[in-house]
Amino acid sequence: MSKQKKPAKIGVYVCHCGTNISHTVDVEKVREWASKSLDGEGVVIARDYKFMCSSPGQELIENDIKELGLDRVVVAACSPHLHELTFRNASKRAGLNPYLTELASIREQVSWVHTDKEAATEKAKAVVTGAVERVIENEPLEELKVSIHPDTLVVGGGIAGIQAALEIANAGKKVWLVEREASIGGHMAQFDKTFPTLDCAACILTPRMFEAGNHPNIELMTWSEVTNVAGYVGNFSVTIKKKPRYLKEELCTGCRICVEKCPKKIVDQGYEAGIGYRKAIYTSSAQAVPKYPVIDTENCNFFQKGACKICEKSCPTNAIDYEQKEAFLTVEVGNIILATGYDLFDARKVSNYGYGRLPNVFTSIEFERMCNAAGPTSGDIVLRDGKTTPKTVGIIHCVGSRDRNYNNYCSNICCMQSLKFAHLVKERTGATVYDFYIDMRTPMKAYDEFYQRVLEEGTLFVRGKVAQVTDAARKASEEGKLMVQVEDTLIGKQRRIPVDMVILSIGMEPRHDAKETGKLFGIGCSANGWFTEKHTKLDPISTMTEGIFIAGTATGPKDIPTSVAQGSAAAARVLNMIMRGEVTLEPIKASVYQGQCSGCRICNSLCPFNAITFLEDRKVSEINPALCQGCGTCVAACPAGAISGTGFSNDQILAQIDGLLMDVTLADA
Repeated sequence: MSKQKKPAKIGVYVCHCGTNISHTVDVEKVREWASKSLDGEGVVIARDYKFMCSSPGQELIENDIKELGLDRVVVAACSPHLHELTFRNASKRAGLNPYLTELASIREQVSWVHTDKEAATEKAKAVVTGAVERVIENEPLEELKVSIHPDTLVVGGGIAGIQAALEIANAGKKVWLVEREASIGGHMAQFDKTFPTLDCAACILTPRMFEAGNHPNIELMTWSEVTNVAGYVGNFSVTIKKKPRYLKEELCTGCRICVEKCPKKIVDQGYEAGIGYRKAIYTSSAQAVPKYPVIDTENCNFFQKGACKICEKSCPTNAIDYEQKEAFLTVEVGNIILATGYDLFDARKVSNYGYGRLPNVFTSIEFERMCNAAGPTSGDIVLRDGKTTPKTVGIIHCVGSRDRNYNNYCSNICCMQSLKFAHLVKERTGATVYDFYIDMRTPMKAYDEFYQRVLEEGTLFVRGKVAQVTDAARKASEEGKLMVQVEDTLIGKQRRIPVDMVILSIGMEPRHDAKETGKLFGIGCSANGWFTEKHTKLDPISTMTEGIFIAGTATGPKDIPTSVAQGSAAAARVLNMIMRGEVTLEPIKASVYQGQCSGCRICNSLCPFNAITFLEDRKVSEINPALCQGCGTCVAACPAGAISGTGFSNDQILAQIDGLLMDVTLADA
């Protein structure tokens, strides 16, 4: 029992959560037990209800606070992560300090993890008792308010980042749009058509790129990277590194004469995906935004050999500047949107499909560039020799996705991407197309209709995971062909299908530096490496760090419409905060008793939100309450016991443990 007996008047409310809880826990028995056995702890009322989070459920609590004069509330329901704010607001509306309300998780910690109803009911009693003992020790807390700087930083210039930046800029607010590549546009700028409508990707993207690049409220910083983030929601200070293009942007007209005259031609592993060429001074495409070229110093004759300078000699405005250095800029912003996109799976890892070894095995991004009218083959679908049109093509789904050897998750777009490829091959070459799939996933608007269309066009679908792609012929008819070895699960037979070209529909992966980026901005990543949302269903745009939002494929595989929707949603959240002018922060924070601090700095390095600084003059640590998220890491790590967390004091934790260890069977008897 608690050490400090206070004259508390506590209400206990047990939720059925439909059948989520009541199927495993005898809710009425827990309510009855709390009413009879915890009256000595101050429980004056105990109720149960089907859906405590509903309007009638919340009104039950509000009415009891007003009519019975409750000064503490315990709600036994789902996890605090889901509905703690709901019940705190109910208490607040009734005039009770919201931090005198405690949530006992009897769904995630009891009904979802037990099957024995009797044992689960006894555990639910213990969890409720712990919450009652803890809430007695709770103190009223006051929320913090901080002002919001009206400028916003958007990191990532793909379609999600462009959409977010334009939404905010069109509302009259300034945006810093940072992109580490030389042009905005992202992966979508490489595509030929978009599914299921077969819109020209460039026709719908490039006007948005132009608008973002010329908007008076958007400060576009390409060829740039964020190197440091300090501050907190509403008041971030961000350092941006601008890499040298080796030309003066204020003089460059984008005429591209320097690109035409450059004598050095190299394989373009970036925009052209390795099947096209670019010069040593280049723009990713003629539609690049901004239009300024950049010099690739690793391949430039001047930087490598000290000779050439043809670009400088041919530039009509003397814009080339070989002495240019990287520059750093610090900007103040109130909110940050991360739309950093994705990487593509490296098909070489699936060695049995032969990519990199068999010349006519292509990846999906190579095929996208091949189909593009502005691509290396001007839209012609040809084999690696650059002239032969394939007569049979095999398309393999799920390369690097839905595979426990690589990525267990579904990459979301591979089925529709493969169907688009099948349509384009049939349309442009008339070739026979085999589509090798595990399951066909076409759940979004008009997607299944597109699948039906490709079926009607004559694409041959083979249900089964491809085992191998090989050029080893077993008979004369297989000479010069790629053989696709697959188990056709619909007929239950192994098949060897000869084709001229294989397209691997490769999956999406988190950015290779996603964890470093997450650490820089103080947000977390999932086990797969994608940025973690505050709540996957109810708050997929927010992160656990206030003022940091995420959009697009930075959070997981998505198609273009969903990425655009997320960009708009993130912008709406930011604009909402800007219009309010200030934001309210949770008062659940850690603080340092500086008289006990030994200055060891252990907490400084462990804080995942960079909220702790070391004061050199006083040799103690200090916590910025606006940055602190109340995770408790520092509290647990401090060897001197000098850090305490509001809402998680020793008295509260020990009281809850006492309650959890109570012999509920004995008390029942």
